Amino acid sequence: MYEERLDKARERVIETISQNMNLYGITPSVGRLYGLLYFQAKPMTLDEMKEELGMSKTSMSTSVRNLLELKMVEKVWRKGSRKDQYQAEEDWHQTFVDLFTTKWRPSISMNISAIEKSLKEINLLIEEENAPEEVLAAAREDVTKLHEALNYYDWLGRLVNSFETGEIYQLVPKERNS
Repeated sequence: MYEERLDKARERVIETISQNMNLYGITPSVGRLYGLLYFQAKPMTLDEMKEELGMSKTSMSTSVRNLLELKMVEKVWRKGSRKDQYQAEEDWHQTFVDLFTTKWRPSISMNISAIEKSLKEINLLIEEENAPEEVLAAAREDVTKLHEALNYYDWLGRLVNSFETGEIYQLVPKERNS
């Protein structure tokens, strides 16, 4: 009876975690796996996870690999065991930072690269002598917009840096001051 109540309370949190993982581009099944590992007192093997969640071994292996790449779980060594074992990263602040920076850093670089390439092309167009005035006016507007976009990506890059360095916690402390 007591164990059932504890399991029900845990399952509610696990289900909510799995539903919210789509914010990070993570499937609900991977979110359930993270939730399962989070509540475990000891690391688990792939076979134990497979048995607990009823997923195929291939699916389980893929899910664990996704969580490893996102730094949400880590492989751990346990004396006397030959099988790989995994445990959840329990610091949710660090998990968020890792997810946020992992997702945003490549996006920032990709967008800046595209904008800079387009700016070069547009600036060459503006320098052409025979370009129609309406095209030149639109190109100048685009240059302004693209510089504003670069300012945004500069800000976003600094925000990502503040998460990685921990500076964000000076502005928004991990614990609420009473």
